[in-house]
Amino acid sequence: MNILDEIAAYTRKRVEAAKEKISLEEIRDKALSAAKGNFSFEKALAKPGLSFILECKKASPSKGIIAENFEPLKIAKDYERIGADAVSVLTEPKYFLGSDEYLKEIAENIKIPVLRKDFTVDEYMLYEAKILGASAVLLIVSILSEKQLCSYLEICGSLGLSALVEVHDEDEAKIAISSGAKIIGVNNRNLKDFSVDTQNSANLREKIPNEILFVSESGVKNSDDVKKIISIGADAVLIGETMMKAQDRKAAFFNLKNYD
Repeated sequence: MNILDEIAAYTRKRVEAAKEKISLEEIRDKALSAAKGNFSFEKALAKPGLSFILECKKASPSKGIIAENFEPLKIAKDYERIGADAVSVLTEPKYFLGSDEYLKEIAENIKIPVLRKDFTVDEYMLYEAKILGASAVLLIVSILSEKQLCSYLEICGSLGLSALVEVHDEDEAKIAISSGAKIIGVNNRNLKDFSVDTQNSANLREKIPNEILFVSESGVKNSDDVKKIISIGADAVLIGETMMKAQDRKAAFFNLKNYD
């Protein structure tokens, strides 16, 4: 079992525990009765030029603790202040030390869209995301069946949630496209062994139709990397570790965007 399968298995246990507290029917009703979303995440990525999704992440399986003094709301507010187009918030608690509470607090206190970054394995998590205030969810093709993916995209549509459909290779890209994904993220980090190759985005860009929003995820460290992402025609880039490790987030973001 690779690390991705391990995380997915643990997440299924999380969901079962959550269902014992609030049933699927109850959480679905709550989510459907919530105010409809306006797909603000998708709109943020569709604007002219490259959009930046900056991530709040305390730890990862490959790097361990990334931020010792982790203040997610402060980080998210910093991101909003310096010009991020959206914020990604890790809610996976065991391997990334994330929390649903981080997401809820951030969504209540910033105006830009918030992505719930987690390992969605059950429709229950979509309703959770809606109630927590997320504007978008992550759907990872490699841990979902095509039937699940289609169903989850339909549920997202009914909730006004955007869905960032993550792929890592050409076969997964084909599944994402045929399932009706409106936003496809190419992860430059192989979640099975955590190796990183930004060329992965370039390799898959031509496989994804231009009408689908294209996001390059992981491995972006400097303005040269950003320039490469722009050159392949990406609509957005998701940056986590580089921003989390920066002593001065404003200066780090300025340097990333100084690609001319």
